[in-house]
Amino acid sequence: MSTSALVGYARTSTTDQKAGLEAQLRDLEQAGCTKVFREEISSVATNRPQLAAVLEWVREGDTLVVTKLDRLARSVADLVSITVALKAKGAGLRILAMNLDTATPTGKLMLNLLGSIAEFERELMLERQREGIAKAKADGKYAGRQPTARAKAQEVLRLRAEGKSAGDIVTALRISRASVFRILAEHPNAKTLIVQGIALKTNLAGR
Repeated sequence: MSTSALVGYARTSTTDQKAGLEAQLRDLEQAGCTKVFREEISSVATNRPQLAAVLEWVREGDTLVVTKLDRLARSVADLVSITVALKAKGAGLRILAMNLDTATPTGKLMLNLLGSIAEFERELMLERQREGIAKAKADGKYAGRQPTARAKAQEVLRLRAEGKSAGDIVTALRISRASVFRILAEHPNAKTLIVQGIALKTNLAGR
């Protein structure tokens, strides 16, 4: 039968002093952590391999321990996402500097409040986005997002009519092969029309 464990996570950015990491490791050891994951990486990095590793490592009954909130999460929403992952595995979270422990009623309450704040921030962001789009539409400046490949449809058809292969078109326009074939399928008669147009221009130029 497995026993619960305190698992530490320490992070320092590439600009931090080495002493900062050593201080975290010391505090985590004093807190009783029997295993510690550490990494030197910016908090805004897309991938944090050791954080992913510790979230995979913890088991039911374990507690993830960090010294400070900013060593773990880069935003309230990020913190909520991490705590959801921990909860799914039956593990808890303890933040030493905040005296926060999700095993206590107060800790659970604080996390619920943080979750509500994250949802509030998201709703505000979406509202500002909707208002911005509405204003742009009212001013006649909103055209929506135009797919890159479809924006090059005429170029695709022209190159095809000139005898270029799908591979040549992909290289020339830097779009996917699937996009090329989709555009050609959507304009089955375009090649004939374009060839006729080129021939007409050639005849006119030769006069």
